[in-house]
Amino acid sequence: MTVTPTAPNLDRHGPTLGGFNTTLVTLEVRRLPRNKRTMLFTILLPVAFYVIFGLLQAYDAGSYGSGNTSAYVAVSMALYGAALATTAGGSSVSLERAQGWSRQLRLTPLSPLAYVMVKAITAMTLGLASTIAVYAVALITSKAHMPVTAWVLTGLTVWVGSLLFAVFGLFMGYLLPTENVMQLLSFVLVLFAFAGGVFIPIAPGSGFDVFASFTPMYGINLLAHAWLQGQPFNYLWVLNAAAWLVLFTAGAVWRFRRDTARV
Repeated sequence: MTVTPTAPNLDRHGPTLGGFNTTLVTLEVRRLPRNKRTMLFTILLPVAFYVIFGLLQAYDAGSYGSGNTSAYVAVSMALYGAALATTAGGSSVSLERAQGWSRQLRLTPLSPLAYVMVKAITAMTLGLASTIAVYAVALITSKAHMPVTAWVLTGLTVWVGSLLFAVFGLFMGYLLPTENVMQLLSFVLVLFAFAGGVFIPIAPGSGFDVFASFTPMYGINLLAHAWLQGQPFNYLWVLNAAAWLVLFTAGAVWRFRRDTARV
């Protein structure tokens, strides 16, 4: 009896969008509430900062652009909170690495870029919760004042811009050891916030503004506050955010491939 080998099917194609699908995104999002410590930390900390610096200070009622200083602080703390939340969501991949889950994913048709997209969207869900929490407190306390359009547009800019920090967290989650990864990244985010003018506005022409323009949080910070200040957009702000987004995404894809190369 002669067995004829089956010819390989050369017409096979990989899954569309590299294996990206909404089912996987839904499963990842449903896992978020299980990490209660991260949920509380990323939501309560920026709210507490807003209460301290946006409600309890004498300067909070001062005029600022089309609103007041309390509104400016609300936007800043929403940005910091969204960056903190999405970074935490992305860096959670370090635990998956330790458990061997990322290597298991390499046995599936899921491409590295599709995997980064899934984790980024999941992290942005956490960032949305943090942004809503800060804005909700600002509205309930009635201390922050700015036009309705500014509330919506600043919030959307903060949330969409947090995508940058979702892939940053993912990149760092693959690059750094599992132990205490978020403690280190929390410190790095504080430095980014100071350098980007989130906590303290950067004075134009101070010399430091040139350095700040090359930091990750600078572009998003100015884009978000521009809606409140009524300033025209500067293409350099968008370029700053886009450049860091591409850099962090490329780093996350590279580390994912290298981390799972032995499969």
